[in-house]
Amino acid sequence: MKDNGIYAAVITTSDYHNSEYVSAHFKLREYLSGFTGSAGTLVVTEDKSALWTDGRYFLQAERQLENSGIDLMKAGEKQTPSVEQYLLREMPENSKLGYDGRTLTKEFESKLQKTLSVKNIGFNADIDFGDIIWKNRPPLSANPVYRLSEKYCGETRAQKLERIRQKLGEENADCLVVSALDEIAWTLNLRGSDIEYCPVFLAFMIVYREGGKTALFANKTAFDSNITAELKQDNVELFDYDGIYSALRNFSGKVMTDTRASNAYLVSSISNIIDKKSPIELMKAVKNPTEIQCEINAHIRDGVAVTRFMKWLKTAVKSEKITEISAAEKLEEFRKLGENYLGQSFAPIMAYKEHGAVVHYSADETTNAVLEPRGMLLSDTGGHYLDGTTDITRTFVLGAVTEEEKRAFTLVLAGHLNLLSAKFPEGIRGSCLDYAAREPLWKNGLDFLHGTGHGVGFLLNVHEEPQRISCRAKDDAPMQAGMITSDEPGLYIAGKFGIRHESLLLCEKDCNAGFLRFSPLTLVPFDREGIDKRYLTSPQLELLNAYHKRVYEKLSPFLNSEEAEWLKSATAEI
Repeated sequence: MKDNGIYAAVITTSDYHNSEYVSAHFKLREYLSGFTGSAGTLVVTEDKSALWTDGRYFLQAERQLENSGIDLMKAGEKQTPSVEQYLLREMPENSKLGYDGRTLTKEFESKLQKTLSVKNIGFNADIDFGDIIWKNRPPLSANPVYRLSEKYCGETRAQKLERIRQKLGEENADCLVVSALDEIAWTLNLRGSDIEYCPVFLAFMIVYREGGKTALFANKTAFDSNITAELKQDNVELFDYDGIYSALRNFSGKVMTDTRASNAYLVSSISNIIDKKSPIELMKAVKNPTEIQCEINAHIRDGVAVTRFMKWLKTAVKSEKITEISAAEKLEEFRKLGENYLGQSFAPIMAYKEHGAVVHYSADETTNAVLEPRGMLLSDTGGHYLDGTTDITRTFVLGAVTEEEKRAFTLVLAGHLNLLSAKFPEGIRGSCLDYAAREPLWKNGLDFLHGTGHGVGFLLNVHEEPQRISCRAKDDAPMQAGMITSDEPGLYIAGKFGIRHESLLLCEKDCNAGFLRFSPLTLVPFDREGIDKRYLTSPQLELLNAYHKRVYEKLSPFLNSEEAEWLKSATAEI
């Protein structure tokens, strides 16, 4: 910083594509701070450091930042200043702020520039601190790209590109610049593995309205000759990954892109911009009939795996040594038995007792708890299959639990069932539905700090925009039939336990015209040993019993007689 005349530096948790999760090359904030959560912004000045993260990671960040000299800034709390407010307070007049403009969105950069202008702050947006100070920094990923068959995705690449061009015509735009990796993978019916747990590949894309041309900027070595030839047949030409910037600087037409999601350096390369959300985001979120049927099939196989794990766990914990890490490995063994299984959709969360209060807990060798036949295990895991992506949380009762734990378990379950049973007019946003899941908790003076639901991609990112279910959402899209969204209220008592119940829900048309409803994709029992039916209403109890009946009917044909008999008991009517 001193060598470059910089007083303060901003290090984000991002790559050049505003990805939620990033490949090893981009984990500079983790390298510098030791904090491993997926969300966080590090600010370093000449004499202090601070890290911002959200409510999912408060407990984890407190532990990982202890004695580091880095102040934890709890984003969203009333007393916590924003990054730009903090910098305004800390930076002297006429000093300079440094960052890599490829890893900040244009929206964030604009906030910084506007807030700091009163102090005449200068900006160096061309400095990648990782290249300067990170010895043996991992290189940019370039893993092989593979094709996803139309029997799974239900629509050809050419059809998707034509739909995009129709949208460009409606907006009178000459091209669309796409930097979101899942949008590129979805459009081209391709998948990759450049980011762990996310089947995407590093690339930018320009879809031109006229001439049917598409430019793909990526590492050419990741594409075999067959895929390259298929792309060429659809008039998709491959260019070098970093060629996107010069291509935009040399283009004079009207360029459509979203400055809230595009990196600042990319936006600065565009001379004539139409600032709008990518139409691909919504296209991708509304699954077509083929994708929906595939997801139904994938969730049955996933349900079989998690149900087998549940049966094994509740029996084995009484006689075997099981740890959080070995439990996750055992579940992975069951998933690998399923047809079309590719791998985990995110790092597994196996959180025993008080570890469950850390919302996105990740066991390591220093925290790896031994499970005992008492208390609860929060298990949040998911899988990628050729025919879909899963995400499921169940809280398993391993033995004796307290009245407090059973009450909390049941109140969270009541909220989960409330959302599952919701019916609502078309055009309603998830922010309007959030209360259904929180109502049982709020009535008892309880709450949780994360969102209630997120979209899920089709063999893509397990967190997908544009729909969300959250009372704090500001720009969530209206719910539409075909969207897949999680239902995951929780309750976390620091030092004691954490509870979360999560299923994926398919939004579909209701029998009443103009209305929508949810149908559960996830098929795994809720642990009856954690339920105190005094905290469930009669309609909630009826819904739970109906769900359990459905679980048994769908899964039992794929289980052996012993497993089916166990499931019959686990789903027995309450």
